[in-house]
Amino acid sequence: MNRRLDFSYGYTLTGCVLVSFIFFSASTFACATCGCTLDSDAVNGLGATTGWHLSLELNYINQDQLRTGSHSASVASVVNTPANPALGGGEIEHQTLNRYLTTGLSYSPHKDWRIDLKIPYISRDHSTYGEQESPYTPSESAVEQLSSVHVGSLGDIKLITSYLGLLPTRNLGIQFGVKLPTGDHGSRILFSTGPGAGTPLDASLQAGTGSTDVIMGAYYVKAISQTIDAFASSQFQAAIKQPRVDIGHDYRPGNTATVSIGVRYLENPRWMPAIQLNLSHRSADQGALGDPTGTAGSVAYLSPGMTVQVTHRLHAYGFMQVPIYSHLSGYQLFPRWTASVGLNYAL
Repeated sequence: MNRRLDFSYGYTLTGCVLVSFIFFSASTFACATCGCTLDSDAVNGLGATTGWHLSLELNYINQDQLRTGSHSASVASVVNTPANPALGGGEIEHQTLNRYLTTGLSYSPHKDWRIDLKIPYISRDHSTYGEQESPYTPSESAVEQLSSVHVGSLGDIKLITSYLGLLPTRNLGIQFGVKLPTGDHGSRILFSTGPGAGTPLDASLQAGTGSTDVIMGAYYVKAISQTIDAFASSQFQAAIKQPRVDIGHDYRPGNTATVSIGVRYLENPRWMPAIQLNLSHRSADQGALGDPTGTAGSVAYLSPGMTVQVTHRLHAYGFMQVPIYSHLSGYQLFPRWTASVGLNYAL
């Protein structure tokens, strides 16, 4: 979602009201609890102007650390103390490298309303040693056991409507939208190399989820001085419709909820630093293709960044997310940091 901030020195609270909101409205992709929670909306503003806006955002997420609960995990523990003891072992995942390129188009017919279209392209490289039986031996994580796959396709498109007219100051608003099942899902994408070549990639790692999701959000922004404002926001996303499939091929992604707070420093409207704390919780995936023991969890990120005015119509931004807390079910790959950069242009 792309929002353009009024960068004139005489900006008002209305002009920057939702610059802070949807920063963390959970740009959720199918990666358990480790998807990107950063959103460009807080950078570019919401409700500041009417008209059309175009944006481009790149998210980089390298999930290369095995974690369980609130601590790191070894490959041996995945096999010897599996999340599901009945299996007699567990899957030793190696790495998931994600690059999300999202094109956004937004339209504000009036300062009280905004419509956002988000079209993501998913580039993902995933590798795993596969399911291994206990007790663990080093040969189970040898290079010849490694299977890999590349995902490169359209993801799930989002369409979101925002209403900003609850208060005259437009600093309290709500959102309602849908996520559409436009990306490859289920078992369409297969492993290409290694012992697992030809077998389906996990449903949670496909380009899409196959579900139609409802999205609801709310936000509040308050200026605490002439140069600093603060915000609080929340968003909830849940699947309401899954595709009809044969028995044994059903999948429902877990619900996602986010809560975020943050501040921005506005002394120089051409260079605006900001920092936010965003919290995210995802419930477990369900269905025959889901992994209920290894997809739920709660995470917290601290996210500093900067917005720069390039021209009157063009703005650039960059943010880094550093995880400061995680509590994950089962064993999951988790990023040590994530990064987001983007451009926003007022047409």
